[in-house]
Amino acid sequence: MNTTFDTLEIARSGGVATVWMNRPDKHNAFNETLIAELDAAFAQLDADDSVRVVVLAGRGKSFSAGADLNWMKSQGEASEAANVADARKLADMLARLATLTKPTIARVHGAALGGGMGLASACDICVASHRAVFATSEVKFGLTPATISPYVLRAIGLRQAHRYFLTAERIDAARAHALGLVHELVGDETALDATLAELVAAILLGGPMSQAAAKDLIRAVAHQPVTEAVLDDTARRIAALRATSEAKEGLSAFLDKRPPAWAPKD
Repeated sequence: MNTTFDTLEIARSGGVATVWMNRPDKHNAFNETLIAELDAAFAQLDADDSVRVVVLAGRGKSFSAGADLNWMKSQGEASEAANVADARKLADMLARLATLTKPTIARVHGAALGGGMGLASACDICVASHRAVFATSEVKFGLTPATISPYVLRAIGLRQAHRYFLTAERIDAARAHALGLVHELVGDETALDATLAELVAAILLGGPMSQAAAKDLIRAVAHQPVTEAVLDDTARRIAALRATSEAKEGLSAFLDKRPPAWAPKD
């Protein structure tokens, strides 16, 4: 991918693509350019078979402080149609991140507020330093955390969302870990990157097709009662995967006591 971005940097190492939000002077706050470029970057990386893992990170002191308030104010003064269309672009970008076929990891340091908390929640895995702080701060500005709500709700649950959507309290890293938003809580940014490397190494040992199927499986069965339809669907999913060349290679490699073909070469 050779696209040049104004608000992003894309760093590649092996099968890992790190998307760095690069508006440090604005604490990586959203505006129309950052939203559009994130959406384009996620689409391009998802279509690139050489990419196995996407890491989302922020330059400067913050992961992302959410929406640029000057931009939000200008959109509120636009026509209703333009306002809705603009908000839909943010919703679409978050949905693209949440439904990426590749595993995604949020690397959170500093502030992850509003939309920044939405980004962290939309990723499959969230790793944070002890200085990270989260919030759904929208009600302080007469707004609601609407576009981020599907992802924050799945990260912290309905009951906790009632509290934090209404109070807009800051959530420190330890509390975010206890709530389930943060998977791994570490000390400083050196430890953050070391933990990221461990998670990436584990992901790269899995089959890319099966990982995409696992993400789709979660979406299909989440919050569903165990009905005959669900039993039939899950049986069909595993049966279909067993017939793939990836599964045949994975099972053969395990039985032969060798790495599978997709595993990184030492």
